[in-house]
Amino acid sequence: MAGMTLEQLKIFLAVAQNLHFTRAAEELYITQPAVSAAIHNLEQEYGVKLFHRIGRHIEIAEAGKLLQVEAQKILDQVSLTERGLRELNNLQRGELKLGSSLTIGNYWLPSKISEFKSQYPGIQIDCTLANAETICVGTAMGQFDLGLVEGDVKPALQNTLDYEIVASDRLQIVVGQKHPWFEWGEVDLSQLTQTPWVMRVRESGTQQRFEEALQNWGINLSELNVILVFTSGEMAKAAIENGVGATGISELMVKKEIQLGTLRAIRVIDNREGNGAIAEIVRPFFKLKHRQRFQTALSKVFEQMLISSMLDGSYQHLSESVI
Repeated sequence: MAGMTLEQLKIFLAVAQNLHFTRAAEELYITQPAVSAAIHNLEQEYGVKLFHRIGRHIEIAEAGKLLQVEAQKILDQVSLTERGLRELNNLQRGELKLGSSLTIGNYWLPSKISEFKSQYPGIQIDCTLANAETICVGTAMGQFDLGLVEGDVKPALQNTLDYEIVASDRLQIVVGQKHPWFEWGEVDLSQLTQTPWVMRVRESGTQQRFEEALQNWGINLSELNVILVFTSGEMAKAAIENGVGATGISELMVKKEIQLGTLRAIRVIDNREGNGAIAEIVRPFFKLKHRQRFQTALSKVFEQMLISSMLDGSYQHLSESVI
């Protein structure tokens, strides 16, 4: 038996993903007959049907579904092994794959990446930005060496992912110049239900933390007048600057606007106990990694840099009062 080759597996996966021989050939920059021959040889070698030919279309067969899962695992492991071998050069070359939620990726992570690149200029860093839930799932699926999120890790993924706090920031309730709160500077908890709100989508780590804070303050989300829901903090910030309601947003995102005076952070006074304490929202930044997948040397070095940064004092917010 000749056995299957990695090239055959790559061709098979391209066909399985496209369900089309010609598109698979174009994707791989090879000829369509070469694709057909690879699939035919696999089917002949193991005496199975990988695809059903139905007129001019194809459908993946049961044997094909099995091979698709296993082939992806094999090629993923080969890719990790190749990366590991390339790193055996004192980290002069290699690739680091990061996944980050939007606030972290846009406002906190760039300085960390720059610091790392200054030490290891030959390393390529690929960073994908998405909402917190997508990054958690992607890290669990092996798409990223490390994930960074400000939202909670869902219980279904907690056995798959190791997660550790590496920094924090505050969420601030912010309004624009046209909002009456802009002149006030502070409001009581009870007044939060008396203004329109701009929110993020539920998958957002910012939104998850804001809703958790509301619950801790005894406020149900349904009590708020939510007039707009956005997928990004930038969109929410722009709406607020134009005078539409209030929003809960990372202090990292509005630092410049607050300095310029186009936005104002509103202090929230917790008057439930009659002591007038300031109600703060401090949220952790989590570093994620898969519990069982192979971790590259690059990933370990970057991870250690994040932890060292935290120990050096960049994690100061969690030493202060929370909510």
